[in-house]
Amino acid sequence: MHENITSVRIRYADTDQMGVVYHGNYPQFFEIGRTEWLRSIQTTYKSMEKKGIMLPVISLQCSFIKPAVYDEIISIKTVLKKTPSVKAAFYHEIFNEKKELLCTGETVVAFMDANTKKPVRCPDYILEKLERKINI
Repeated sequence: MHENITSVRIRYADTDQMGVVYHGNYPQFFEIGRTEWLRSIQTTYKSMEKKGIMLPVISLQCSFIKPAVYDEIISIKTVLKKTPSVKAAFYHEIFNEKKELLCTGETVVAFMDANTKKPVRCPDYILEKLERKINI
């Protein structure tokens, strides 16, 4: 499926006393990856919210391989695993500047009606944008 790669410089605030990225920050990197993935298909969380669609994370998995450290630039690779329905599953890989794999993870988001707070199918306009982008 469609993938996107986003680069981020590790800030001092991202690190712990040992000088490595605190483990609780990796879900934020995954969110950056998902946000930029959406931009890569010409949409945003903000535009979806204006249309009444929310995307809460309903599942998160993360495996640590090597630490990221202060001031290095990491690459967040985000891949949509399959065509979304009520849920969308994303696979993530984070690499350092040496192209070493630091972390893998998966997030699953649900499409939710902002008013009713109930699950809904992926909006057609998202599927159309995805189809145009990758020719499903």
